[in-house]
Amino acid sequence: ENEPEIFEKVDKLLLPGDFIALKLTGEATTTISGLSEGIMWDFKQNKLADWLFDYMGISTDVIPTIVPTFSNQGTVSKKAAEEIGLPEGIPVLYRAGDQPNNALSLNAFHPGEIAATGGTSGVVYAITDSTNTKESSRINNFAHVNYTTEAPRIGKLLCINGAGIQYSWMKQNVAASTDSYNDMNNLAESIPVGSDGLRILPFGNGAERMLNSQNTGASTFNLNFNKHNKAHLLRASLEGIAFSFVYGIDILKNDGVDLSAIRAGNDNLFRSEIFSNTIATLVGTDINIIDTTGAVGAARAAGVSTGDFKTLNDAFSDNEHVMTYHPLKDKKMYEDAYQDWKQDLEKLYK
Repeated sequence: ENEPEIFEKVDKLLLPGDFIALKLTGEATTTISGLSEGIMWDFKQNKLADWLFDYMGISTDVIPTIVPTFSNQGTVSKKAAEEIGLPEGIPVLYRAGDQPNNALSLNAFHPGEIAATGGTSGVVYAITDSTNTKESSRINNFAHVNYTTEAPRIGKLLCINGAGIQYSWMKQNVAASTDSYNDMNNLAESIPVGSDGLRILPFGNGAERMLNSQNTGASTFNLNFNKHNKAHLLRASLEGIAFSFVYGIDILKNDGVDLSAIRAGNDNLFRSEIFSNTIATLVGTDINIIDTTGAVGAARAAGVSTGDFKTLNDAFSDNEHVMTYHPLKDKKMYEDAYQDWKQDLEKLYK
C-alpha cells in the first residue's frame, strides 16, 4: 500500500538468521521455528499459515524452502569464505532465534521447564506441549527447537522491556561513579524486604506487551525524603524488576504452563541474590544458575546434527551448574511486598 514499487521487487521473506544463512551458503531457507516467531506457522494444521498470507494479499512464493532446525542447511560458499575467513564448504547445521537458542543452551526442552534472561529486557520462555492459548495478546508462541508434530514443544515467550535497563539507569544516575553492580547489590542488601514501603514499577522502556501494549512508564511510589536513601532505591529497583517477572510468570500459568524448573545463565540480574531469591520465593520454584552462553549452546546444537552428540540430552546434560536459589521458607514479607506492588501496577494498568 505504501511502497508498491519496492514490494514488487521482493523475492523472499527472511528472518535475520535466514538472511545470515543465505549470505553464508547462497541458499534461501527457513525453519518452522523461525516462521512461528513471525506468526506465520499454523500449529493446528501443521503447515505454513497460508490463510494469513491470503488475508494480507501476499503470495506464499516469498517463503523460502523450509529445512529442519537440526540439519545440513547448506555449506559456506567460496564468496562467503573469502569475505569472512571461514574455510569453504563448512556445513551450516543449526539455526534458531535468540530465546529458543537460549533455552536450548540451558537444557530446557520439556514441558514445565523455563529459561529466563535478565538483560536490558527480561524474558521468561516456558516450554509446554499445548497449542492452546488464552493470552495471545500478551505472549508469543514459538515452535521450540525440538518441536515435532508427534511431540509438539511450544515455547511461550513473555518479554519485559523494562528490566535490566532500569538497574542500568540506577547505576548511571543514582549509584556512585565508582560503584560496580556488585557494590550496588551489596548496598541494596542492607535494606529489608519491601524497601521500607518504597516501590518502583520498571516499565520505562516503552510499551509492554504483557500489559496489553500499554506504555505506563516507570513509576515510584511512597518515596519519603526523610526515610529513604540510595540503598532503598537500589533495592526497590531490584524488587520491582523481580515482581514484574513474577507477574509475567502468573500470566504464563494462566495460559496453561505447568512450572517445574527455572534455569538462567550466570550473568546479568540473576547474579543478584535479592532479585533471584525474590522470584524463587514468590513462584515457589528453584532457580538453577548455569554457566553457559548462547554461543556455546549453538555450537553443541551443531554437534547434534553432525552426530557428535546422539541426542539433545547428551549435548546439554553436562552443563556446569553454578548454584541454585531455593524458595525461602519465610515468604510472608515477600508476598506482602508483591501484593502492594501489584496494586500499584493495576491502578495504572486498569
